[in-house]
Amino acid sequence: MPWQPRDLMDTKREFVELALQDGANRRELCRRFGISPKTGYALLKRYAQQGIAQACTPRSTRPLNSPTRSPHELEQAVIELRHAHPTWGGRKIARRLADLGMSDVPAPSTVTNILHRHGLITPEASLASEHWHRFEHEHPNALWQIDFKGDFGMVTARCYPLTLLDDHSRFNLALKACASVGIDSVRPHLVQAFSRYGLPVRINSDNGAPWGAPRQPEHGLSELSVWLIRLGIRVSHSAPYHPQTNGKIERFHRSLKAELLAGRSFSDLNQAQAAFERWRGIYNHERPHDALGLLTPAKRYTVSPRPYPQHLPPIEYERGDTVVAVKHNGEANFRGHRLKVPNCLLKLPIAFRADPAHDGRFNVLFCHHPFMQIDLKSIPTKP
Repeated sequence: MPWQPRDLMDTKREFVELALQDGANRRELCRRFGISPKTGYALLKRYAQQGIAQACTPRSTRPLNSPTRSPHELEQAVIELRHAHPTWGGRKIARRLADLGMSDVPAPSTVTNILHRHGLITPEASLASEHWHRFEHEHPNALWQIDFKGDFGMVTARCYPLTLLDDHSRFNLALKACASVGIDSVRPHLVQAFSRYGLPVRINSDNGAPWGAPRQPEHGLSELSVWLIRLGIRVSHSAPYHPQTNGKIERFHRSLKAELLAGRSFSDLNQAQAAFERWRGIYNHERPHDALGLLTPAKRYTVSPRPYPQHLPPIEYERGDTVVAVKHNGEANFRGHRLKVPNCLLKLPIAFRADPAHDGRFNVLFCHHPFMQIDLKSIPTKP
């Protein structure tokens, strides 16, 4: 199967970097990218012979390495990168020049001095350049963070940017221009991400729609979270009014705003999506990341070994659980009690599991996910 024409160069580059990770299953990766093994191995052969840039994109024949390169030409290379990426500082630019194959790359401090000398770094930008050290999960796909970036107006409608980020690598798994924040906008993009990258262990989101129901205990369940749980994914939510729980994606949103959205306008969703795809390729594969030791996110990301299933697995519970089907009115009967549960569980089986530490207390679960707890001694029996 041929490569799809949309965002072709970035797709090829992403395939190559993922295929070169230790232990990568290249045939499975070809299937997820929708290409034949022959096509995938041909691209990897071209990469081995020519390098990633020549294999994936047309480039000038002018050599990057030249023994006669002058300091003036070096400064020009620094300035050109800064103009192309106005938010990049000395460390990112120095690392990117090295990644492009330039010899005698100056130290980051020298690059910073060049930027200051040409008036390309303001005092305000220096003050805002702070270093944050955040907890991160040890492996890719242990946790994905998902959220909507604040919406903005276009000529024809409003755009709601959907973002999905791997916690360990900061690899951006999805950046989509959506017309709304409903489940019908989100689920197709998640299916696309799952099909290409596999399933994560856990997904964390904030506590509002479409992710959860903040007014219910433990943020409640939503139609979207029920689907994710059916896939075997653990679902968690940030504390209300505490976006730091999803700190990495909040930081990603700052970069998205500073490097792409600030001062830009779009006529429609298609134009916004085209800009998103170009910036996503730069973010994942070119832009050195300070928190990653100036590696790019693609250098630290590997696809999940858990493939996206074509059919939802059956719902199963442990032996000893009391399994009850939720009625059409959103109620479940258990030991003479009628309990109200989230409407998204209508006609689905839930389980009541005894709490061994407390007599008469039960955890109520949907699949592996506990969503409420009841104490039979404290609730009245309904006729």
